[in-house]
Amino acid sequence: MNATIRISILAAAMIAAAPAALADSDHRAKALAMMKQDFVTKGQATADRVSEDGLQAICNRTGNKPPEKIAQRLEADQMAAVKYPADGKLMGDWKAGEKIAQSGRGFTWSDEPGLPVGGNCYNCHQIAPKETSFGTVGPSLFHFGKLRGNTADMQKYVYGKIYNAKSFSLCSEMPRFGHIGALKEAQIKHLVALLLDPESPVNK
Repeated sequence: MNATIRISILAAAMIAAAPAALADSDHRAKALAMMKQDFVTKGQATADRVSEDGLQAICNRTGNKPPEKIAQRLEADQMAAVKYPADGKLMGDWKAGEKIAQSGRGFTWSDEPGLPVGGNCYNCHQIAPKETSFGTVGPSLFHFGKLRGNTADMQKYVYGKIYNAKSFSLCSEMPRFGHIGALKEAQIKHLVALLLDPESPVNK
C-alpha cells in the first residue's frame, strides 16, 4: 500500500471515529469555501494552494495531536521519501546559505516560474547574530553547530529536517521545502552549511 493511499485511509478512519471532528466539518467546509472564493489562480500561484493534503488534514483535524502510532507510521513514510544527495555530500557554502535564509522571494504570482526560491528562514528562527530581526515561531538556531557538532549523522539530520520536517514531527509547522520542490538540493546543502560549518557566523 503506498503512502498516499495509507494517509487517506487513516484520515478517513480518524474522522469517522471522532464525533467532534464531524461536528466541526460544516464550519470547516464553509471556511474553505470562503477562502476559495477569494483565492484565484494567478500565474504560478494556483488556487489549489488552499487545499490540504491527507497528511495535513490529519494534523488539522486532531489539533496537531494525532494518535502516536499513526504519527509514527506516517513520519516513517515521510522519512522514506526524503531524497538525499547522490554524491553523499550534505554541506555546501554557508555564505550562499545565509543569502537563502535571508530571502523570502519566490512562488508568488509576480515571480518568474523556475527561478530559485528563498528559504525565508529568519521569518521563524534566530540564526546568525548580525540579523536582529527574526521570528520566534521556531527555535533559535544560533550556535546550532557549535552545540551539536557537524558529524555525518548531524548533517543528515539537518538535511532531512529542511527537506521534510514532517518526517521528524508529523505536525511540524515548518514547510516541507524539499518535498514540495521549493528548495533544490544545492540550496538545502548551503543551509546545512550555514547551520553546521564552524566558519559560519552562526557558530562563532
